Amino acid sequence: MKLEDILKGIKPLDNTWIQKARERTAQLVMPTRALGRLHDVSERLCGIQKTLSPSVKRKAVLVMAGDHGVASEGVSAYPQEVTGAMVQTFLKGGAGINAISRHVGADVWVVDMGIIPEMNPDRIEGGDRLLVRKTARGTANLAKGPAMTRQEAETSVLTGFQLAAGLFDEGVEILGTGDMGIANTTPSAAIGCVVTGIPPEEMVGRGTGVDDEGLRLKQGAVIKGIQINQPDPDDGLDVLAKVGGFEIGGIAGCVLAGAFYGRPVVIDGFISTAGALIAGILSPLATDYIFAGHCSEEPGHKAMLKHLGITPILDLGMRLGEGTGGALAMSIMEGAVCVFKEVLTFEEAGVADKA
Repeated sequence: MKLEDILKGIKPLDNTWIQKARERTAQLVMPTRALGRLHDVSERLCGIQKTLSPSVKRKAVLVMAGDHGVASEGVSAYPQEVTGAMVQTFLKGGAGINAISRHVGADVWVVDMGIIPEMNPDRIEGGDRLLVRKTARGTANLAKGPAMTRQEAETSVLTGFQLAAGLFDEGVEILGTGDMGIANTTPSAAIGCVVTGIPPEEMVGRGTGVDDEGLRLKQGAVIKGIQINQPDPDDGLDVLAKVGGFEIGGIAGCVLAGAFYGRPVVIDGFISTAGALIAGILSPLATDYIFAGHCSEEPGHKAMLKHLGITPILDLGMRLGEGTGGALAMSIMEGAVCVFKEVLTFEEAGVADKA
C-alpha cells in the first residue's frame, strides 16, 4: 500500500460512539465520573473500536531498533555497540520491556529497522521474535547532513505500518511502540524542536545520563543538524529524512496503522513521541488514535505531548524507553475497560440515582 493511500484511508474518530459511552458512564453506580480519567480512556476506546464492548486483551509491543550516525558526536553515555547487545537481550526476554510485558500479558516483537550489526534470526536465542526489516546499517550523521534519503524515510514509515497491520490482522487489539538505539534521543530532540518550535536548550535532555559536556555536545548536534538540513516542519518525511531515525519512522508507521485500522496505539516516551509527531504531520487525524503511556523525564517530552494534545496516563519518572511506559499503561487501560463494562448501572444495582 502506498503512503498516500494510507493517509487517505484514515478517518476521524467517531464521536457518536464516544457520546454513547459517556451516556453509559453517567449511569454507572458511583458519583459522577468518580474514577476521573479512567472514564476518558474507556470512552475513547469505545470511539476507536466503535463499540460499547471495547477489548484490549490481545496486546503486543513492537520494539523498533536502529543505529544513528550522530553517535559519533559524543552524544551518548554508552557506546554504539550497546544497540545490538540490547536487541539480543530483548530476544532473550531479559530486558525491562520483557518483564513489564509479561506482567501485562503483551507479546514483544523486536524489529531491526536499521541497526549496524547483521543478525540472523535462525542463529540467535529467541530469534523467532526478531523481524529483520533493515532500511540501512544505521543513519548518517545528522549534524553533518541528512540522516537518510527521503525514500529511506518513506520506507521506514511503510515498514512500521506493514508490521503493525500484520499484528492487527492476527487479532491484536492494542499495540505499544518501543525503541532501542544508542543516541536516539538526539534525533528525537531535533524532531521535537522542528515540530514544536521549542529551542534545543529546552528540548534536549541527558538521555542515557550524559554529563554536562555530553549535554552540551547533544545540544550542539541538534542545533547543527537543524541549521545544516533546514527540515520543513510541514513535511513529515522531510523532517524524518533530515534529522530522524529509522526506528522513529517505524513508530510513525505504527501510529498510522492504528488510525487506519481503528486500533489504539500506546506510545511510550521521548522517542516514540517523536515518531508520533511525524505521524501527526503526515495525518493530523492519526493522533486521535494515540494514547501516551507516560511522561518521560526528558525535559522536552511535555512540550511534545502538549503539541499533540495528549495527556500521559502515567508520570513515574521513567526514562528507559523500550516501550516500558506504554506497556505498563496498558494495564491501566484494561482496568478502565473493566470498569466500563462490568460496573452495574444504578438501575441494574437497584440503587437510587441522585435527585
